[in-house]
Amino acid sequence: MNAEATPGRERLIEQFKADGLNIMFGNPGTVEQGFLDAVDAAPDFHYVLALQETVAAGIADGYARATGGAALLQLHSGVGLGNGIGMLYQSLRGHTPLVVVAGDAGVRYDAMDAQMACDLVAMAKPVTKYATRVTDPRSVLRTIRRAVKIALTPPRGPVFVALPMDVLDELNSEPVLPATVPLTDVAPSPASVGRAAELLADAERPLLLIGDGVALSGAQAELAAVAELLGADVYEVDSSEVNIAASHPLRRGQSGHMFGPHSKELVGAADGVLIVGTYVFPEVFPELESPFRPGAKVVHIDLNAYEIAKNHPVDLGLAADPKQALRALAGVLERRMSPARRAAAAARLDVRTRERAREALARPDDDTPMGVFLRTLAERTGGDLIVFDEALTTSPLVTRYLPAERPGDYHLTRGGSLGVGFPGAVGAKLARPDRLVVGFAGDGGSMYTYQALWTAVRHGIDAKFVVCNNRKYRLLDDNIAQYWRERDIAEHPFPGSFDLSHPEIDFAGLARALGADGTRVEKPDEAVAAVQRMLAHPGPYLVDIQI
Repeated sequence: MNAEATPGRERLIEQFKADGLNIMFGNPGTVEQGFLDAVDAAPDFHYVLALQETVAAGIADGYARATGGAALLQLHSGVGLGNGIGMLYQSLRGHTPLVVVAGDAGVRYDAMDAQMACDLVAMAKPVTKYATRVTDPRSVLRTIRRAVKIALTPPRGPVFVALPMDVLDELNSEPVLPATVPLTDVAPSPASVGRAAELLADAERPLLLIGDGVALSGAQAELAAVAELLGADVYEVDSSEVNIAASHPLRRGQSGHMFGPHSKELVGAADGVLIVGTYVFPEVFPELESPFRPGAKVVHIDLNAYEIAKNHPVDLGLAADPKQALRALAGVLERRMSPARRAAAAARLDVRTRERAREALARPDDDTPMGVFLRTLAERTGGDLIVFDEALTTSPLVTRYLPAERPGDYHLTRGGSLGVGFPGAVGAKLARPDRLVVGFAGDGGSMYTYQALWTAVRHGIDAKFVVCNNRKYRLLDDNIAQYWRERDIAEHPFPGSFDLSHPEIDFAGLARALGADGTRVEKPDEAVAAVQRMLAHPGPYLVDIQI
């Protein structure tokens, strides 16, 4: 506890450090200048500079995802917050615990409606769990502790605190204490677990729908155990982390995030459904009626009670820690499932195991430039790397050669907007300097946040980057083709706004202009050398691969 009063801007830094937030990502502005001056003078506190707030927010998001903890982000008043809102939406949807602060000129100027004056809290509310403004110098640290607690309490997410300059200039004698984050490893009651097992044990066509609540809980092993006991296919719904190993024979991939009929097709035959750590369903164009078949038994486990039965009724909702709940459920299922049901589940698992083996044998190598690059990268690294995946339409090929096997080794974009891949890789590499980190992005997505390479060079962050260059917003081509089919519209040329082929972008040249290095791959025989140069280069390096 500190008794001696010091300026709030200095005491604020001590509070951040007490909460383990000793790195701040951001872009400076005039109304934060006193605070940033104090940051520059603070020992053991580091400022990572980005050239635009979207990039800063993306790097902070990647850092938090790679560390599993919170990250500190500074934005510049209303204009900076406005720039960062799209990326904060990604963090909100992905439950990233960001502590976001922004300055304003001061409480004393509120009545003046001056330059840059705006309602920061109102701007931040739609993309954060909690948004507030400190107006009394005696509650700066109290408010920050509350924000840290909210950010880190499941469902995790970004929080926002506006910090007026005059409030931070005042003397502050608040105690510097670490925030208290409540423990949420809550086990369900034996009766509720028994009820869940009763609903699922007799299923002939069981199904699991899972999301990132599994990874947050560290429940991957428990989830696999329940899936194997039931012999249930596993689909990842709102999933951007490793919730089940890609090689697990029961894993069936992503349900998709665009069209409800696709999800309905996947779940429509199931007679017993277990939903864990996700909401259903996250499509842009969802089914308005329940996609589950009449009479199907549905159990939903999540720490986020808001998501349970939010859109469709369930038979049982358990607001509980997925790891604790799944462990208990596995124990009860082992006792409750009849020998016949156990044998049927084992048979389903065996079928999927043999199917997976046949698929692996039948699948030829991909000899395109991207395929050769990925195969070579996998061979040279033994798969020992962290992938930040915003490859989108190329993602199936990326994960074919670099499968998401171990928790922490794979991060997928989420939230529906572009620009996550490159800054996410920078943040992940800063968090895990001992690991090789490669960020994949499409040519369109990379250009949202290409300045991330400059930050990587400035701060000595040795991340690697790959542009999956198809000269278009390919995902939009695929989506509008689906739109045409659904409405019996004849195929015709894609909208010109989807095309990025002219003028051509020199991605390797842009990398060099930002202080990094790079190369372009047009032919398969160039890909092997590109991997070698990327891995050998002592610093940020980019490979532009033509698709």
